[in-house]
Amino acid sequence: MAKITCFGEVLWDVFPTHRKIGGAPLNVASRLQSFNHTVNMVSAIGKDEMGNSILQYLKDNNINTQCVQILDDYKTGEVTVTLNEKGSASYIIEHPSAWDKINITEESKATVKNSDAFVFGSLAARDSVSRDTLYILIDIAKYNVFDVNLRPPHYTKDILEHLMQKAHFIKFNDDELYEISGYLGSKYNSLEQNLWFISQKTNTKHICVTKGQHGAVLLYNDSLYYNSGYLIKVVDTVGAGDSFLASLISQLQNNEPPQKAIDFACAVGALVAQNEGANPKISNAEINTFINPF
Repeated sequence: MAKITCFGEVLWDVFPTHRKIGGAPLNVASRLQSFNHTVNMVSAIGKDEMGNSILQYLKDNNINTQCVQILDDYKTGEVTVTLNEKGSASYIIEHPSAWDKINITEESKATVKNSDAFVFGSLAARDSVSRDTLYILIDIAKYNVFDVNLRPPHYTKDILEHLMQKAHFIKFNDDELYEISGYLGSKYNSLEQNLWFISQKTNTKHICVTKGQHGAVLLYNDSLYYNSGYLIKVVDTVGAGDSFLASLISQLQNNEPPQKAIDFACAVGALVAQNEGANPKISNAEINTFINPF
């Protein structure tokens, strides 16, 4: 099993009728730990009840919290989540929150340096404090996994380009792929052409593009691998992409074949989407039955 560090936002997703602990890096960390990897979280919370609950959640899920900073001057993050009739989410993200102010420490540098993979997203780079910390850590990491995760207006072309240039693995959804390809001057129309374009432009050998209900495509060492998705009834899509990424990275870190890895990841993403919330408990037996029902 691998040692993996996740960096960035830990927060509360506030729905119209309830609230749940979330944040893409936390969701990825939770799913990775469910596959028995050693997982560390680098983030920040406020000195408040919401922060205490997140810290306890991480500990209860056996995620190392030594690099989670507790700040006096900033509140634990909150995000207002709105779901449309298809279960797709839109977000209002408070700024500044504690996770915008993650400071660099010797402990976080040592943790990232000793990890097999370092997972981060674009949202954590919206504030200069966390961004400066992230830029230091990606120069130390062995294998950088960049979850693009665009949340307007919390990104710029220059930041995205820098993070892609530093990444060993990039994960987009299809809308993000087309948007960023356009930024970089692509003249192509097809998903595959733009995927290859990004690979060449950023010198990244490992790229995955998710396509919602239509599955995903994975570029891995000059070959393409496809999964066409699974027919499900969507409850909500919150966290489905995060569990997809965690499952894909888990499989690849375990040296599973890329086709098996993307099939497994699409199955886990679908299982999350047909449940409420970002981090439903899903057993390996459920995943295997879902992939091979007969």
